[in-house]
Amino acid sequence: MRVLLVTGMSGSGKSIALNVLEDAGYAVVDNLPSRFLLEVISELRENGHESVAVSIDVRGGIASVTELPDLLSVLRRFGGDVQVLFLTADTPTLVQRYSETRRRHPLSQPGGERTLEECIEEERRVLAVLDGIGQSIDTSRLPAHTLRSWVRDFIGSDRSGLTILFESFAFKDGVPLDADLVFDVRCLPNPHYDPELRPLTGRDPPVMEFLAAIPMVGQMIGDIGDFIARWLPSYVQDNRSYLTVAIGCTGGQHRSVYCVEQLVRRFRLQDPVLVRHRALDTKTSPLF
Repeated sequence: MRVLLVTGMSGSGKSIALNVLEDAGYAVVDNLPSRFLLEVISELRENGHESVAVSIDVRGGIASVTELPDLLSVLRRFGGDVQVLFLTADTPTLVQRYSETRRRHPLSQPGGERTLEECIEEERRVLAVLDGIGQSIDTSRLPAHTLRSWVRDFIGSDRSGLTILFESFAFKDGVPLDADLVFDVRCLPNPHYDPELRPLTGRDPPVMEFLAAIPMVGQMIGDIGDFIARWLPSYVQDNRSYLTVAIGCTGGQHRSVYCVEQLVRRFRLQDPVLVRHRALDTKTSPLF
């Protein structure tokens, strides 16, 4: 039986993720208090369900979150395939989403003294107990269709061993919250200043040829790859399922995209790999 726990910040897109999982054939249980988790999983197993997604977060109370690590350890001792998908977003993005939906934050009290920002930061503090126990996705400024695609990639990825997730991003948009390792390639020559290359991306042959002809670009990619290869066994021994490597440049369009694609070519031969190009995937307006 495959069990996927969906958790994270309120307003980060958990409902969208659960809809994707339901469409993929998962039995979905939303807003389950953690004290019922083992009982529900047992009942669903007895009823023949092979894939189950359960959403647990602060809506069920703070205790529902703090009890999760121990409950996950119990589930894993039974030999099931248990994964955690943690969705998050930066505070300005969450404030904007709450403003658009006009919904009340789960930690707010009618007539209470907490502002929305204070509720969000309190939730972030409570959820810190879950840091590092699963795959994190930063949905800040993501269109809904991109999140759907990333969730489909997550459930379809090879779950044997550790999966490396390479992600390009734009520093002008901030460092992704889901990154485990961050590398800055803004020191490399920028194709943006060539008028013919400016509208292209790091996946287009003219940009690839431009960057491939510069020795320091190859050296930077080689150094990043060697660092990852050297320390990858330590991350495996840490019982991680996913390692997110974020490569950033100014606009997230040329250099970081090219570097990610070259690193993927190297590591895909020996390890399960996923690819994200955050700036390219967020060209349209967010749909949350």
